[in-house]
Parts: sequence; C-alpha cells; structure tokens
Amino acid sequence: MKDVIISGAGPVGLFLACELALAKCSVLILEKAADPQSPLKQLPFGMRGLSAPTIEALYRRGLLKELELHKRVKVPHAGQGPRQAGHFAGIPFYSDNIDTSQWKYRLPSSTDTSLLTEMQEIETVLVRRAETLGVEIRRGLAITDFHQTANGVTVESAEQSFQAKWLVGCDGSRSVVRKAGGFEFAGTEPEFTGYSTQVDIADPEKLSPGRNVTARGMYLQSQPGYLIMQDFDGGAFHHAEKPITPEHVQAVIRRISNTDVTISALHIATTWTDRARQATTYRNGRVLLAGDAAHIHAPLGGQGLNLGLGDAMNLGWKLAATIQEKAPEGLLDSYYTERYPIGVQVLDWSRAQVGIMRPDPDARALNAIFRDLMNTRDGATYIAGRVWGIHTHYDSGGSGGEHPLVGHSVPNFELEDGITIGGLIHDGQGILLDFDRNPSLKTWVDNYGDYIRYVSGKAKEQLGLSAVLIRPDGFIVWAADQQVDLLAVKEAAAKWFVAPAPVP
Repeated sequence: MKDVIISGAGPVGLFLACELALAKCSVLILEKAADPQSPLKQLPFGMRGLSAPTIEALYRRGLLKELELHKRVKVPHAGQGPRQAGHFAGIPFYSDNIDTSQWKYRLPSSTDTSLLTEMQEIETVLVRRAETLGVEIRRGLAITDFHQTANGVTVESAEQSFQAKWLVGCDGSRSVVRKAGGFEFAGTEPEFTGYSTQVDIADPEKLSPGRNVTARGMYLQSQPGYLIMQDFDGGAFHHAEKPITPEHVQAVIRRISNTDVTISALHIATTWTDRARQATTYRNGRVLLAGDAAHIHAPLGGQGLNLGLGDAMNLGWKLAATIQEKAPEGLLDSYYTERYPIGVQVLDWSRAQVGIMRPDPDARALNAIFRDLMNTRDGATYIAGRVWGIHTHYDSGGSGGEHPLVGHSVPNFELEDGITIGGLIHDGQGILLDFDRNPSLKTWVDNYGDYIRYVSGKAKEQLGLSAVLIRPDGFIVWAADQQVDLLAVKEAAAKWFVAPAPVP
C-alpha cells in the first residue's frame, strides 16, 4: 500500500508528489494520458507566467535553477524602461510605473517577481525530480472510480486496482476524483468561448497585430499564425464539444474582426471558457483536491498554474506530517482554510477581467477607467502586486502574535556568509531563524529535533527583526522585532509542529 495515490501527472500532481516524497512518503501517480507530450504544451501555447509565490516555491526546493527557459525570457522589472510587464483584461501595465518600494519586505536578495517559462519544461523538471525521489509514475491509466474506508482508499483503473492511505485529485477541470468523490463544484457559468489556434492565414495583413478588443469580442496575434480569440457566445461552442474546423475558425475571426480574412489551414486548435467554479470543500475523508480539480476559471493572466502549484506547496508537508503522525490537531484542515480564500480571490480576479472585456458600452466605459487608473503609479503597482502574487497572505487566526509578517512568505534574508534563507529550505524542514543568537531560543528549538532547524547569525538586511519561525513551505508563523516572547513562539509552533515530549 502506498501512502498517497495522486491522480494526474501535470505540474500540480508532480509538484505535490515531490513534496510528499521529500518528506519520505511513498507516492504513486496515475495519469490517463499515455504520452506526456502535447502540441499545446509547446511554445507559444505552453508559455506560462510564474508568479512570485511560485518562483519562491521552486527556488526553495532547488528547482528554479533547473528551468532554462526562464533565463532567456524574464518579465521586465522596474527600471528597465517603459516595457510591458503584464496585463489586466488585456490592459497593459508597464515596468517603469511600478513602485517596488511599496513592497517593503522584498529584499535585494529576493527572487524575481515574475518569469515566463514553458509548460513542457516545468513538467520535465518535475518528472526528473519526482523520479529521483522515488515517485512511481504510471501513464495510460485513468482512474474510473474509488472507494474509501477509515484506513485507506482503493482506486480502480481499467482492470487494475491500487491501494493507498490517501488519494489526491490533481486531474484537472473535469476531475474524475472530484465527481466520484461527491464534491460540490459551485460557481458561475461562462460568457465566452475562447480559442487557441495555429493557422495559416492567406491575407494576414487584414488582421491587426497584438491584442484587439472589438464590438464582438477579442482576438490576439502574438506571433504570425498563432491566433487567440474570445467569442462572447455564452460558452456555447465549447460546451457543444463540436469539432473545430477551419471553416468555423474563419467564421469566428471574421465576425470578431469584422474583416473577410481567409484561414487557409488549421494546424492546432483548442477551446476554453471563463467558467468559474470552486469545490466547496477540498477534503472528503481521505480524498483531497488540488489545482484545477479544486477550482477552474478563465486563463486570463495565467494564474491557474500558479494557484495549483500553491495548493501543492501548502498541502504537501501537511499531508506528509499527517501520514507520519507528526501533525498537530487540525493541521491538514488548514490546507482548505488557507487555500480556499486564495482560490476565491483568483476566481473573482478572473470574473472582474471578463466584466470589463464584454463587447458592450458598460464594459467599454469601465475599461477606459481601468486603463486610466493603471496608467498611474499606484494603479500599476496594485495590479502588478495582484498579478504577481506579492501580497499572498494566510490568516494566522491570531496565532503567532500581531507582527505584520506573520502569515506572509518569508523574505529571502541573505546571511553574512552569503547563504540565503530560501536556499536553506530545500529539504522541507521548518526553520527558526535567530539573528541575535538567543540562547533560550536555541535551547527550546533543540527539543524539536529534525522538525525545526535552528539557523543563527546576522543578515545583511534584517528588517528590524530579531527572530522568525518559518514553516516548511516558507511562510512565517511567528516573528519578533526586538523582545522575544518565548511563550508566544511556543504557542505558534504548537499549531504547526508536533510539540516536543516533556523532558523528564
């Protein structure tokens, strides 16, 4: 029997498997596709923007350095001139308008706020790491059903069955695990059908380059022959599941662009919508959901991948601690209480973009106002902070004291020897970072053994802090400016780590 079976070998399932295996759990991934290669994962369809929390997560596990593509296509940062750094509903914001001084906890040693990479490369890196850690990946096996008991889950796939203590559905928007598990999937229906296509255009000069919002929808030519469209048909064509023909693509682009452009060949095509739904709980007994299995929304701004990888980083260490009976009461439940609100924010962010992209006068009026606001320094900084996940925060529920850093990702402190805190979390341990070498903190944390690693020493920039307690996923659960309250750090630690046995 495995500790965990994961349904789905996409980036979310693979990253979760890596987190579990890092904590010495046995993991089996079942993936319905026999071949992991897909034209839709290649450039430019497979390009994805990575947000700050995702970049930090990959860095904290030593994976960022393995991504080669990001070194060539970094998203521009402030100070590099008026270059587009992203968009909201197709409205661009620019690097020279972003006031990074408003993000006071981002240090010079911080990772990038955003990067572009390729879906295929992410999966390749994660497969390599998962297999190195002993994860078993079996392709061409779709989960058809499962049943659970108080002690485990039996998974059915074709003529085979597999057993594990836990099952996690990372099997996408049409998740079999979610459906078979009886999870409610609440939300809103779509307003458009989106198309991603590779075509031959006989008369490309009839279409304007870049993103074009028209009275009937939107089309985007990112490169010659690569055409993305939004047709506000209520998602009718996508849900009809009809074949996508060259004639249909031509009819849609002609209607949206109000031209008589001719599509002479269709090479690749897929559809998508702005349907926005979220599971009302992420756990049913020994079955959990992560990624698109737990929440779906329009891929506007590319936040879906980041949201899913954040789920995996949050869930991995908590589930591992639960399996190994090293989890305080309620630790696994905190996966839902922390990640569900983040999902709500992303779905609403997607809905807001659709709201000002509609081809009607009200939306055009709102679009003009947003365009003006995003051309201001504060407006661009706010949008960039949301798009890049700078302000990602977990509600501590009052534990950890009142310090503003509690619940936030730990700044990438650089110690005087040049080692960064992000580089010290590769093995997935908790860390007590003690800038002042407080002997009482050292004595206390030694009782936790391998659960919490003690790191001491001055940093080049300490932000006025004397000590911080960091979870395995890199989020701060306690922080002290000057005076260390030992009782407060003990109370904070007890929520996230198994308390040490009393000393005789």
